[in-house]
Amino acid sequence: MINTRKITDVFFDLDHTLWDFEKNSALAFNLIFNKLNYSIKIKDFLSHYIPINHAFWKLYRENKISQKDLRIQRLSQTFKKIKFEIKSNQIEEVSDLYITHLSTFPHLFDGTHDLLKQLKDKYRLHIITNGFEEVQHFKIANSGLKNYFYHVFTAEKIGFKKPQPQIFITALEIAQTSASSSVMIGDSYGADIQGALAVGMQAIHFNSHHEAVHNHCPIVYSINEIKQFFI
Repeated sequence: MINTRKITDVFFDLDHTLWDFEKNSALAFNLIFNKLNYSIKIKDFLSHYIPINHAFWKLYRENKISQKDLRIQRLSQTFKKIKFEIKSNQIEEVSDLYITHLSTFPHLFDGTHDLLKQLKDKYRLHIITNGFEEVQHFKIANSGLKNYFYHVFTAEKIGFKKPQPQIFITALEIAQTSASSSVMIGDSYGADIQGALAVGMQAIHFNSHHEAVHNHCPIVYSINEIKQFFI
């Protein structure tokens, strides 16, 4: 269980934790394919894109591919899977449009605002995200999250990605708090949970895309379940 008596600061991941990435991503692709007159069934596309995107983000976290490789290869592999013929310059166009439009969609997981309002009265709230600096700030602003958070720490700005300890240590230092006084809430066991626990933070795993069950910290499957730890 979480010992909230010692907690002063709550750190959140953004994508797949507060910001409903899959819903917003689907809306962005649907807009783009309509705009470009691509005859692609969005459901078929997403059934391949979602696991491919997760796999490439893992490679990016592990510094095995560049940011550009992540953006291009996840699309290239998906178009191959659905057997949609597309040229490299068209993939780059889709990638650019995706980055442009993705952050304009504001959908959050149900209960996000209620949770943050509840926590803001008692704790200092922050975000630690592996997402790209400019895009993440647009997401936060467009979805009405900006006023909840003292700091937004992106891997691009800090120079290290979760689960590397340096991003957590730097965030704690800038927030002027300690690991023992902090809890990390995120969707990725490998990035959020292992990274936070390794530096001595407590953690809550919001298992929004059904990762393997473990016993290293509490696991929840909805935003509303998180409230029970802070009553």
